[in-house]
Amino acid sequence: MGDVLAGIQATWEFESDSVLIRYERGHRTPKLFQALRERRIPHEALASVTLSPGRRGTVVLHAAPRPGADPLMEAAAGQLKEECDPYRLVIPADGKDLAEFHAEELRAVLPVDADRPTEWYAVAAPEAPLNFKAYDGRASFDGRHVEFRWSRTGASSTKWKAGDQSFAVNELSGVEWRTPEAHDGYLRLLRRADVLLGEESAEPARVDRDPAAVVFGPRSGPVHESLPFAAAVLESVQRASAAPALALHTGRRDPADIADRIRHLGDLHQAGLVTDDEFSTKKAELLAEL
Repeated sequence: MGDVLAGIQATWEFESDSVLIRYERGHRTPKLFQALRERRIPHEALASVTLSPGRRGTVVLHAAPRPGADPLMEAAAGQLKEECDPYRLVIPADGKDLAEFHAEELRAVLPVDADRPTEWYAVAAPEAPLNFKAYDGRASFDGRHVEFRWSRTGASSTKWKAGDQSFAVNELSGVEWRTPEAHDGYLRLLRRADVLLGEESAEPARVDRDPAAVVFGPRSGPVHESLPFAAAVLESVQRASAAPALALHTGRRDPADIADRIRHLGDLHQAGLVTDDEFSTKKAELLAEL
C-alpha cells in the first residue's frame, strides 16, 4: 500500500506487511500515545477493521488486535479508555472515503485465522530501560531484571522488612496490571515458582504486602508509564520462556479483596491523597461489585 492517512493525534502509514502508526506529541494528545511515539502493527496481528461515525463530524477507523498479539493490550486487559486506544484513529468526516478505502485494503490482507488468538506476540513492546514511581516505591526494568525499591513513607512494614526486590525475567511467568485510574491500581509480578508449586490458585497476598507488587496512587504509576513497563516485562518474559507469558485478567473480586481495597482507599483518603468526593465515589463503585 504505502499510503498515509492523517488523523487527529496520529498518522497511519500503510505498508505491504504492516501499518506504521506515528502518534503526535501535542498537549491534547493522550500521554500514552506520546510515550509510545510510534508502533508497527503487522497484518498478522490484526483481528478486524471497522469504520464508524465519531463525535463532532468525525469518523473512527479501528483496527482491533488479535488476542495474544500485542503485549501492551494484553497487559491493559480492556482497562484503557476509548480515547487512549492506540488502535483507534479519529479522522475528520471529509476523509471518510479515503478511510473506507484503507479499511477495505486492510480487511483484504487480514490473516485467514484472524479470529483465533496468536501464540506469540507479533507487536513489539516499548524498549527497556523503563521506570516509574509508584505510591510505595520505584520500579525499574533493564530488560533482564525488574527491581522494586521501597519508599520509606509509602511502603508497608511488610515490604520494608522484606527489603528492596530484584526479579530476573526468567523467574517470572507474567504480570497483573490494574489501572491507576481506579484508585486501587497496582502492578504485580507473577512468579514462575508459584505456578510450579501450584500456588497460583491460592489466595494472593494483598498487594500492599506483596514484595512482588507495587501499589499506585492518584499521582503515581500513571498509565503512560506503568502500562508500557508492564508490556515490556511481558514481552521479555515470553522471549525467555518456552511458553507464552501470562497477563492476568482480573474479573469480579471476592468480598475480602474488596474490603482490603476499601481499607487502602481509606488510608489514601486519610493521608490527603484522595478527596472526599473521590473517596465516596470509589467506595460506592467497590461496594457495587459485591
